[in-house]
Amino acid sequence: MAQRIRLRYTKRGRLRFTSHRDFQRAFERALRRAGVPMAYSAGFTPHPKVSYANAAPTGTGSEAEFLEIALTEHRDPEKLGALLDASLPAGLDVIDAVEARISGLADRLQASEWELRLPGVDPEEARRAVAAFLAAESVEVERRTKNGMRTFDARAAVVRLEAGESPADGPGDTACAILRLVVRHSTPAVRPDDVLSGLRAAADLAPPVPAAVTRLAQGLLDEESGTVTDPLVPDREAVTAAPPTAAVPTATTEAPPFGGAAQVGTA
Repeated sequence: MAQRIRLRYTKRGRLRFTSHRDFQRAFERALRRAGVPMAYSAGFTPHPKVSYANAAPTGTGSEAEFLEIALTEHRDPEKLGALLDASLPAGLDVIDAVEARISGLADRLQASEWELRLPGVDPEEARRAVAAFLAAESVEVERRTKNGMRTFDARAAVVRLEAGESPADGPGDTACAILRLVVRHSTPAVRPDDVLSGLRAAADLAPPVPAAVTRLAQGLLDEESGTVTDPLVPDREAVTAAPPTAAVPTATTEAPPFGGAAQVGTA
């Protein structure tokens, strides 16, 4: 293994319903299409060395998914990210790439910030429910697991929870309540739907339709401010402080900036 690259990618639009297994297959196809010099595992059925970190549940959107790939040759992270972005379906978008210089990406994923849009919920009702939830010392909820029903506290992992509103788009529309949630990654993991169950238990808040849930950020938790910061910053700072590793130019493919389409030609 010559180099490790860490990528940030999104799940947008209808791609939020892509399962993690389906994403893995799509990503491995993109690796082959982009000609990435992947390192492979040993054994009878070698697999490309890809480490996925804390993937969002199926059905939720995300602006902050992370993974790490191992390469047998050095590549420029930005150009590699652009090639992979062009090789993935629209909605699965690579938006950042950095060379891994510091170990422990998973350890930096301490918390997530989520947005929950609640159509049909009055914003004032949402604010009252949030106040009741935050005032409680604990809020027990139940979730079905592979081992049966499990009861746990949904309040303890919540660092910050705020209610706001989205203005009506037209004369006949009503305002939509929006929740902003920062939740600490813990065991058992507390998910946005667990917090919605907690709001129902604490204040009888019952959205008439399923919430539209999007992860906005994932990374290091600032306990004092309750904010979530970019987990790739330590790697980026380490690259800035030290000379970059030599990158091998791509022979036949010219990569556009992230989000563009690749152009094939001769180098």
